[in-house]
Amino acid sequence: MNKNTSEDNLFASPLDEIVDFVFDEKVVDVFPDMINRSVPGYSTIINLIGTIAQQRAQPDTCLYDLGCSLGAASLAIRHRLTQTGCKIISVDNAEAMIERFEKIVQRDNSPIPVDTICADIQDVEIKNASVVVMNFTLQFIPLNQRQDILAKIFAGLNEGGCLILSEKLAFPDEKENAMQIDLHHAFKKANGYSDLEIAQKRSALENVLIPETAAKHCQRLKETGFTHVFQWFQCFNFASFIAIK
Repeated sequence: MNKNTSEDNLFASPLDEIVDFVFDEKVVDVFPDMINRSVPGYSTIINLIGTIAQQRAQPDTCLYDLGCSLGAASLAIRHRLTQTGCKIISVDNAEAMIERFEKIVQRDNSPIPVDTICADIQDVEIKNASVVVMNFTLQFIPLNQRQDILAKIFAGLNEGGCLILSEKLAFPDEKENAMQIDLHHAFKKANGYSDLEIAQKRSALENVLIPETAAKHCQRLKETGFTHVFQWFQCFNFASFIAIK
């Protein structure tokens, strides 16, 4: 039987050496399966990002999807936008992701323009923005660079614009943190991942994905200048926030 290339089995066999996780061509091939089986509530977050963008978008503005991967959030926004003159700008630093997303956009039937940019989000100018999405992106950026990125987003947002920030969380209480991790692992096992896959992927992400507490995210957003910050979603140790300028 041929392997189903859309199924995530990257960590199914014992690895001689576990290297840091990267979003390469192998990950792109299995990414939709990986993200849905790994992140509880992911499809709900994506769907509601479209709803939030529909409510918060301003006419003749840009909507940014920073760290867009295969563009799930971009497409959710594209299919819900009702404001005129808007453009979606989708950014990712993984060339394989952007190339695959461009093909997806070509097959999509929405007339709303989408600009794809292969670049580090630190190097992309944010301007005339009414909505900016960072859907599980900030967690991959070094801790000492996160404030600067948020400040750049804030500067590029129009008054009344919003940032939608989704992140994996850490918890200050050790028992709660351990319980949430156990629940997440149980979720992954229920979706067919083995103990070996869970352990090996966790090791690959250990130095790449650095989670923070919800309180830390809210504090940083307020220090950046956002006037209203609140958490609108949580499922186990995954959450999403809205910050309004």
